[in-house]
Amino acid sequence: MTKQTQMGKTELFVNPIGLGTNAVGGHNLYPNLNESVGKELVRDAINNGVNFLDTAFIYGPGRSEELVGEVVKETGNRSKIVLATKGAHKFVGNEVVIDNSPSFLKKSVEDSLKRLQTDYIDLFYIHFPDENTPKYEAVGALKKLKDEGKIKAIGVSNFTISQLKEANQDGYVDVYQGEYNLLQRSAEKELLPYTAEHQISFVPYFPLAAGLLAGKYNKDMVFNDLRSKMPHLQGEEFAQNLENVEKLRGIAQSKQADVAHVVLAWYLTRDSIDVVIPGAKRADQVLDNLKTLDVQLTNEEIQKIDSIFGNK
Repeated sequence: MTKQTQMGKTELFVNPIGLGTNAVGGHNLYPNLNESVGKELVRDAINNGVNFLDTAFIYGPGRSEELVGEVVKETGNRSKIVLATKGAHKFVGNEVVIDNSPSFLKKSVEDSLKRLQTDYIDLFYIHFPDENTPKYEAVGALKKLKDEGKIKAIGVSNFTISQLKEANQDGYVDVYQGEYNLLQRSAEKELLPYTAEHQISFVPYFPLAAGLLAGKYNKDMVFNDLRSKMPHLQGEEFAQNLENVEKLRGIAQSKQADVAHVVLAWYLTRDSIDVVIPGAKRADQVLDNLKTLDVQLTNEEIQKIDSIFGNK
């Protein structure tokens, strides 16, 4: 049985290695996705002990939830799987606007339940903050849905520290999702200390910095998808980042592991990070990520990794 860890103060218990599914049906994010490959990816993850699946309405839009829902339903094991999804994007004509109003969040949850073919969502996040809705009102709407049994835990994503504090004024926020990796460490200033203090589970996205921290890139790489616009994968910054990643290779080799496993294991040593959700496009990548669970870092190694990447 794979090790299960509790997410903060929730009643959700998950394998510390989850699966981000934006490449499952996320046709608006990646060109030329094959849906049957995406479903096979989710199927293989579940069959190998991954029970935390992270999706969102805007992946597709809607299609990732539908495909994930189909696979979860066919397993016949819904109660063993922890489904997380997110809502806040609203289409107004051809324009996408962010809406945190209680009425829209309620509709978002109802629509996600249909696409996922389930009668409850384990973790529902407000995907992005809007400019107008008081955050405690938005979270209050989710608390009602939690009381009704439609969701089991309340999450917010991409909130600033002040928005998170406002959202959590009644103590209802269970999980926070935000960008955090060895190249982007600003969450260490206020967000990680706050989540640790309030038993809010912090789920980092882009844990491998769009693949850079997996140690598989070289200076000649050319990107033709959403990575082509990411500063850390361009020019001088890219070259410096590759150099730092190389410094992890010795630790990885001593563990008979890959660089990615060492990086993911390092996150799991942080206060309030209970689970990581590396994305994957192929089933073998999911199985590879699971090797992270075999990596035990010493205090010395944890500090060495910390110092290689400095505090940004």
